[in-house]
Amino acid sequence: MNSRLPEVIKALVALGKTDTELGDVEVVDGPQVSESDADDWLIVGFDGDPSGDFEAGQSLGDWSGLGTSREEQFQLTVAAIANRGDTDIVTARRRAYEIGGRVVAWLREQPNLGLHSLEAAIGSTRLVQDQTEDGAQARLLLTVVGRGFIN
Repeated sequence: MNSRLPEVIKALVALGKTDTELGDVEVVDGPQVSESDADDWLIVGFDGDPSGDFEAGQSLGDWSGLGTSREEQFQLTVAAIANRGDTDIVTARRRAYEIGGRVVAWLREQPNLGLHSLEAAIGSTRLVQDQTEDGAQARLLLTVVGRGFIN
């Protein structure tokens, strides 16, 4: 089965890794087993909840006309995570929105992510906040929605 979702994930990770405004942010593709001590993360294809269901995204395809061409609509989860060593949730939340704001900027500047016959944007966001023994954490969950054509 063909899907545009894997190439959307790859494009977003590449943008994150080359974005100079995310120099101190760990940008990764999906859930990671890592020794990283980074406080800030941008995770494409995972909501950052280790006790969750690990769903990266979903898509729905339909024929776009006679022949073999299909149109695919997709949704992809991206998590912007800010951790603090203290209980300052306001600063953690602000940082999570700064990180997520970079994804918004990429999609505004280039809605096709450099990919042929595709368009994407932020469809919704969700904020999750927590106070743990390690300090405050804010997770901004972005849903990247879009559509593309598959031949």
